[in-house]
Formats: sequence, structure tokens, C-alpha cells
Amino acid sequence: MSTAQQAIVYATLILADDNVEITADKLEAITKAAGIDVEPIYFNLFAKAFEGKDVNELLLNVGSAAAAAPVAGGAAPAAGAAAPAAEAKVEEEEESDEDMGFGLFD
Repeated sequence: MSTAQQAIVYATLILADDNVEITADKLEAITKAAGIDVEPIYFNLFAKAFEGKDVNELLLNVGSAAAAAPVAGGAAPAAGAAAPAAEAKVEEEEESDEDMGFGLFD
């Protein structure tokens, strides 16, 4: 990750920590005060991405099912339903060298 990318992430976290609305102007002010040049597109991208969202709540719920819910508002799949499908996929992908017609001592 580049210094500019880290700066915009840290600026976002600073604003969120102070419970200040994340806007492009505020992100730009923080990064300029730090003396870091960031491409202007990042300010708008981050401001729009976090518009109306509580960043602190997002960080606290990183591993929860609520954070994994689709953005469109659909229900998240049950944890038990996803596990068998994942196990079946892993078993299908695993093939030994012997199954491919060559081995260590051929």
C-alpha cells in the first residue's frame, strides 16, 4: 500500500474517531496538514464510500454476520449452510499427483 493510500485511510479513521462527518474536504485538509500528496479522486471515493455509515461500527463488526450481509439488503446465508458447500468445493479441487498420471517415482 502506498503512503498516499495509507494517509487517506488514516485520515478517514481520524475523522471517524472524532465522530466527524467524513467529507472530501476534511480528508484533503488532514492529508495536506500531514504533508502527503494524495490524488484528488481518493477524497471523493472515500467520502462517498463512507457517507452515512458509522466507521467505528464497521470496524467493531468486521467478523460478524451483519458485516457479511449483501449490500443490496438480502439476508446473509446461514453459517451452517455455507460450510458444507465450502467443504465439497475443497474436496473437488484437491487432486494428488497420482491422480494425474504421474508420481514421485515414475
